[in-house]
Amino acid sequence: MYEVPDQRGKRIVVTGANSGTGKEAAKRLAGAGAEVVLAVRTAAKGEQAKAEILAAHPGAALEVRRLDLADQASVSAFAEELIAEGRPLDVLVNNAGVMNVPARTETVDGFELQLASNFLGPFALTVRLLPLLLAAPAPRVVTMSSGAAYRGKIDFDDLQSRRKYSPTLVYAHSKLADLLMMVHLADLAEEHGWPLLSVGAHPGYTRTNLMTSGPHLNGGKPGLLESVGYKVIPSQGVEQGTEPLLHAAADPGASQGAYYGPRWGLVGPTRPSSMPRSGRDKAVAARLWAEAERLTGTSVEVVGG
Repeated sequence: MYEVPDQRGKRIVVTGANSGTGKEAAKRLAGAGAEVVLAVRTAAKGEQAKAEILAAHPGAALEVRRLDLADQASVSAFAEELIAEGRPLDVLVNNAGVMNVPARTETVDGFELQLASNFLGPFALTVRLLPLLLAAPAPRVVTMSSGAAYRGKIDFDDLQSRRKYSPTLVYAHSKLADLLMMVHLADLAEEHGWPLLSVGAHPGYTRTNLMTSGPHLNGGKPGLLESVGYKVIPSQGVEQGTEPLLHAAADPGASQGAYYGPRWGLVGPTRPSSMPRSGRDKAVAARLWAEAERLTGTSVEVVGG
């Protein structure tokens, strides 16, 4: 098992920290001495996760805060609370997301749900928290993508999937968008001379409720291929599946714009992972960043003053 380096003195926000890779990351980061903010949509589930982590690590520094990434007002409120406190933020772990929502669903902001939860919410959160991140000595933003990104495509003419909706493809598009966000943030850090690392990760095929919760939204259920795939494709437990995320968040050897995943693609120890060619397209990354700024009304210039 990967041993997280000493994190004492660091403040870390982990989104989706009530279950799966988010809870495991929060547990192991807190166990290494970090002060961890569990950013969760449902406070009661966050408190339950906090109790479980404290049982494993008595005395761990944890707090639960509500954050719904599918609601831009919630993202803004969460960020404003942290900014009002004025404490530097060492690491932001963009882990939360939804997967394979069966029918196209719009958020309160009029965005397609998977794009909103997996990309536009984390994008706005990252940009809004940049002032706190840049106040830390060696900040990191870690963004969780997926092997599904290889199937993704950024269609600027139908970014919200209004003309055509496929649960699995729209998920893939959102995870490709996450990679492009990670890449462009790394470029911005280099351009502005920020001491910030932007790093990506993917969990391979890790057994969490992500694979089942999304397909059951709106009364749906996983298709035959998904149901069979869950049982026969090689998979790994959450302890192993979280390690790429932990490596990206805490390892001193992590590098700018790097992408980490399981050695054998779906399972295995962490290693640098190859990105799809579409995830390395800097022109598309810059255009997508600008479009996300427009959609969320959030920009580096506005937030940074």
